[in-house]
Amino acid sequence: MGKVYIVGAGPGDPDLLTIKALKAIQKADCILYDRLINPQILQHAKREADLIYCGKLPDYHTMKQETINHFLVKYAKKVKNVVRLKGGDPFVFGRGAEEAESLAEHGISFEVIPGITSGIAAAAYAGIPVTHREVSSSIAFVTGHYKQDENLEEKWKTLATGIDTLVIYMGIKNIQQIEKLLIQNGRDPQTPAAFIHWGTTEQQTTVVCTVGSLAETVKAAKITNPSLIVIGDVVHFRSNINWFETELKNKLLSEALS
Repeated sequence: MGKVYIVGAGPGDPDLLTIKALKAIQKADCILYDRLINPQILQHAKREADLIYCGKLPDYHTMKQETINHFLVKYAKKVKNVVRLKGGDPFVFGRGAEEAESLAEHGISFEVIPGITSGIAAAAYAGIPVTHREVSSSIAFVTGHYKQDENLEEKWKTLATGIDTLVIYMGIKNIQQIEKLLIQNGRDPQTPAAFIHWGTTEQQTTVVCTVGSLAETVKAAKITNPSLIVIGDVVHFRSNINWFETELKNKLLSEALS
């Protein structure tokens, strides 16, 4: 019986991969990987390792979660080391817990290797600190996907005004509803907000707006997934510490001049 490593690959920049994650990838006999995994990370795998794509697009799943769970058990019974490679952190909206539960039920040995979540890294690369002692002493990671029976009104009463910084994953599809719930429950429409597209990669772009113009901005700027949303006064700091995109612009300018 083999062992499964549920590995967080980080938010996109391959240099943000942890040493422990790298070691697991290098010794893996089989890797089941998600859509947002940087291809450079897979180059660390053994030449003979099986690479199995499990990616999911919005509203379209190449492989259902139940199938992935089944494959993890199946391959753990066939080979020594199996890596389930997930973007960001496997336990932050990554369904890593569901996979761990399935492995436990089947008596499969497993280990969870945390990864850097995009909620912190993408914001940092956009020059936005998710906390700051002057304006933000609390932060909430929120998913923009909802179950049909979920009590959204009750949840957003707390989120709208009880948390200084909101970091919303997978929120583009429901952005109009998110904007409405925030304002209805007391968030100032003038609160700054930012959309970070393809955070920590060379394709990163950031669009700054306000809570009252979230839906309008998505439409006008044609913002698509994968994009992270950051809401709170911390967004103001981007104007001074936007280091990564400044470096990208300088790099492009240097290449153009040469």
